[in-house]
Amino acid sequence: MNANPIFSLYVPTKILFGCGEIKKLATETLPGRKAMIVISGGTSMRKYGYLDKVIGYLTENDVSAIVYDKILPNPIKAHVMEAAAICREQKCDFIIGLGGGSSIDSAKAIAIMACNDGDYWNYIVGGSGKGRPVTKALPVVAIPTTAGTGTEADPWTVITNEEKQEKIGFGCPLTFPALSIIDPSLMLTVPPHLTAYQGFDAFFHAAEGFLANCATPISDLYALEAIRLLYKYLPVAVNDGRDLKARAKVAWASTLAGLVEATSCCISEHSMEHAMSAYYPELPHGAGLIAISAAYFETFRNDSMKRYMKMAEAMTQQKSNRPSDFIDALLRMQKECRVDEIKLSDWGIKLEDFPKMVQNARETMGNLFTLDPRPLTDEEVLGIYQKSYK
Repeated sequence: MNANPIFSLYVPTKILFGCGEIKKLATETLPGRKAMIVISGGTSMRKYGYLDKVIGYLTENDVSAIVYDKILPNPIKAHVMEAAAICREQKCDFIIGLGGGSSIDSAKAIAIMACNDGDYWNYIVGGSGKGRPVTKALPVVAIPTTAGTGTEADPWTVITNEEKQEKIGFGCPLTFPALSIIDPSLMLTVPPHLTAYQGFDAFFHAAEGFLANCATPISDLYALEAIRLLYKYLPVAVNDGRDLKARAKVAWASTLAGLVEATSCCISEHSMEHAMSAYYPELPHGAGLIAISAAYFETFRNDSMKRYMKMAEAMTQQKSNRPSDFIDALLRMQKECRVDEIKLSDWGIKLEDFPKMVQNARETMGNLFTLDPRPLTDEEVLGIYQKSYK
C-alpha cells in the first residue's frame, strides 16, 4: 500500500448482526411491499424452517412474497434471466437473497435484470461481456445462512455464463444490499466440510485483500481481524457445528471479509479458482481456493514479506520473523479443519485442463491480476495449478 494513501469509503448497507436478529424482519422498514425470495434448489431452506420463518416475519410486516428456488451452488445466467422475468411479471419491488452466497449473489444479479433490458452478459465486464452501464436495480435484502462469501457486505455477485464457460464477478454501487441480516443461529445446520470451504473463502477474501496493491487503512483493519477470528474459531466451528459462539465469530469474520471486498479487492487466486469452477461447476468455490492456496501464496512470499508476517502474527498471536510463518499457519489451519487433502481430481479436473484455465482466468477476470503484489506470468499461473494437483 502507498505510504500516503488516497482512498474512498462507500458501504451503504445497513447491517443487523446477532443471534435472533432475523426477527427484525417483522419490524424493520423494508425497501418494498412485495419480495421475490431467492433460494437454492436444495432442501435446507425448507427442511430447517428458514424459508417459513422469513415468510412469517414478512407477513407480520405486511409484505407479500413469492419464491424462486432453482439456484445452483455455482449460479448460472439462465436462472438469473428466468427469475428476473418472473420478478417483472409478478411486479416484485425488491429481492431477498436467503441462504448461501450463491442465493444472495443471484438476488443481486436478478435485481439488475428486473430493471434492465437484454441479456445479463450485456452488463458484465470481462470475457465476452459487453460492459454496458447499470443505471437502476431493485433493492436487495441479504439473509446469509452460511459464513463465507461476505456478499452481504459488498456489491459483488459471481455468476457463470454456462454457454461460454465464463464465471465472472461483477458489481456496482447499486448492487450493495440495502439491508443485511446476519443471524448466526441460522448457520448451525451447515455440515463440517461446507463450514470449512465457506470459512476459507472468507479467509482468502481477507488475505487477498490485505495483499492487494489497492489495500487501504480501512481494509487492512477489517482484513487482519477477519484473519485472526477465522484462524481461532473456524476449526472450532468445523469440529462442533453447534458451538454458537464459534459460529458467531466465524459469521462476523465473513462479514468483515465482505467489507474487505468493499474497500480493497481480491487478487488473482480468485481469478484462477473461477476458471476451474467455470469448467467444473460441481467444484465448490472454497475447495478450489484451498487446493491452490499453498502454491499460490508461496509464489508471493518474498514480494510482500512484511504483510505475510503481519498476517502470521494476527493468526498465531506471536512475533513473526519470516514470511513463511504465514504459510505454515495456513497449512496448520487447513489440517485442523480437515481440508488439507483436497484432490482436484475428485471433481474430474485433469492436468491437461490447466493451460485453458490459465487463458480463461486472464480473459474473464484479468483485472484481478493487475492488483497482485507483482505481475504473474502465464508460466507461473500454470505452475501454481500444476503444483496444486493431486
